[in-house]
Amino acid sequence: MTAKLRVTWLRFATAALALMVSGAPVYAQETVKVGLILPLTGPFAPTGRQIEGGVRLYMQQHGDKAAGKKIELIVRDDGNVADATKRIAQELIVNEKVSVLAGFGLTPLALATAPLSAEAKIPQIIMGAATAIIPDRSPYIVRTSMVTNQITVGIADWAPKSGLKRVVTLVSDFAPGIDIEKAFSERFKASGGEIIEQLRVPLANPDFAPFLQRVRDAKPEGLFVFVPAGVGSIFMKQFVERGLDKSGIKLIGTGDMTDDDILNNIGDVALGLITSHHYSAAHPSALNKTFVADFKKTNKMRPNFMGVGGYDGMALLYKALEKTKGNANGDALVAAMKGMSWESPRGPISIDPATRDIVQNIYVRKVEKKDGELYNVEFQTFNAVKKP
Repeated sequence: MTAKLRVTWLRFATAALALMVSGAPVYAQETVKVGLILPLTGPFAPTGRQIEGGVRLYMQQHGDKAAGKKIELIVRDDGNVADATKRIAQELIVNEKVSVLAGFGLTPLALATAPLSAEAKIPQIIMGAATAIIPDRSPYIVRTSMVTNQITVGIADWAPKSGLKRVVTLVSDFAPGIDIEKAFSERFKASGGEIIEQLRVPLANPDFAPFLQRVRDAKPEGLFVFVPAGVGSIFMKQFVERGLDKSGIKLIGTGDMTDDDILNNIGDVALGLITSHHYSAAHPSALNKTFVADFKKTNKMRPNFMGVGGYDGMALLYKALEKTKGNANGDALVAAMKGMSWESPRGPISIDPATRDIVQNIYVRKVEKKDGELYNVEFQTFNAVKKP
């Protein structure tokens, strides 16, 4: 062996040893692993299926590589339990060596994982959970879903202008519901409206009947409602059973109540309902028409706002990797994500560099029938709404 060859071999051996000691496999250099943590069983399973469907559709449309790096999904069921979610996230970081954590359909699960994201300096892309405080819990959290108090902007402005002055609010009693109750009430009262009663319904096994009786007794002009995705059909069934659909009380709310995933199951009783939200399957852009058609074909269901949150979460990751030229370091990725803007199926969106939260249009919509199906048809737009 020549002296030159011995030096070359020694350098190679030293580098290989350093790599072994560091615990960083060569595989990880060429593959960006994404730990996708979602509710895939239990009452919030539809949320998980929608987000996963959006994630996989983006990869199907754009390939499984970004900036030359292979993107590998590792999907885990959070079981709707915060402690389990934290343990899963830790296993993904330590054992699977993921570069990114993503998903998080529920606020407590996103918050449980935030300290691990901060400690490991790993981006945590929130595709579902919406409570306002979430990004404050880790500098590595970036959100592509929505903010609870963001989506009330449209309906809180529209309601008083439409003649509603005396309103009861009814929300599910957990952090997002309380956020939305506060945001709607403050904006509605600032426009001259009056909140005559605020009702909070237990999140677990909700029975709306006694609360709806209180609404009837209060005799408001309008009822503002927020319930989690998937619960809208339960609320609407009880609303009709109690006869409030014929009481003259105007029903309004956020788009969770008329979620695209359940709207047809609610039926014609939903016709005419006014809500505000950031996404509708009826959004009239060419990009959204393609998204809806492909989502239906791939997932055998209509996409909702959770589906588009997953889709845009992957778009954000791909675009950030392209910007960093494939560098999956957490600080580099988050820096690239800040200020990122692009066209989504929901319309133009961006990531606020100051808050790492999504900036997006909020639409006021009316439930109408088109081609035999119910849709949320947008008729007013509030452009580029930031987290209030």
